[in-house]
Amino acid sequence: MLTVVKNQLWVCALAVKYNIMREMLNKVTFLTNILFMMFNNATFIVQWVILLRLREDVGGYTMREVMLLWGLAASSFGLSRLLFARVFSLPELIVNGKLDAYLVQPKNVLLSVMTSATTVSAIGDCLYGLVVLCIFCFSVKRLLLFLLFTVTGAWIMTAFALLMGSLTFWFVRSEVFGSNMVNSAITFATYPDGIFKGVSRFLLYNIIPVGMAVYHPVHLMMAFDVRKFLAVLGYLAFLSTAAVIVFYRGLRRYSSSSLMQAGRG
Repeated sequence: MLTVVKNQLWVCALAVKYNIMREMLNKVTFLTNILFMMFNNATFIVQWVILLRLREDVGGYTMREVMLLWGLAASSFGLSRLLFARVFSLPELIVNGKLDAYLVQPKNVLLSVMTSATTVSAIGDCLYGLVVLCIFCFSVKRLLLFLLFTVTGAWIMTAFALLMGSLTFWFVRSEVFGSNMVNSAITFATYPDGIFKGVSRFLLYNIIPVGMAVYHPVHLMMAFDVRKFLAVLGYLAFLSTAAVIVFYRGLRRYSSSSLMQAGRG
């Protein structure tokens, strides 16, 4: 059993490696995409510098916390799209019957889908997060926590995208809903959680996984709390399990492009 799992993970690691190597064939485009993404992220520093000159903090966040928030959000979402970009286009695969190609492969269907594509510009997101950390709030402890929470954040966002995308097995139009949910998570992750109150704050910590992917980790890097750390890990385990279950139950309903379209027409 362990050998099978090891082999599956090794094949997936090779798939990610070759996806990146394929994108590196055109080195100019490869480097341009990375640098442009880093520059695009950096432009938002200006607006926060101006805003925080007008007031001492925003939602309890000073410039240091805001930059840490931006850095972690960029690195987490970047790592997710670098390794598992295909998850974010899962609804398209389901609706157009393109999952057929993965069903006949000898490796695990879900892992095969997840690792079948990469977004090269996401490397720029990952690097940007590390640069921001080093410039605004570096410490060895914080760096180690940053790397850990980049992984957990990427894992949570991948699981969330998988869960939202898997709804398309039942509802074709849910692809719009799922896409909006994932995009809203990315948007909210760039604003301090202190500005959200009541229902919106509840949603961001329980429904849209921004709280556990980004907000809690930022707080933990500033002041470590075991309970918050366990909450992040527990949420990660719950969301991952739910996403996998929903995907495989939906996969049972999947047959082929023509049959799906005929059944849902």
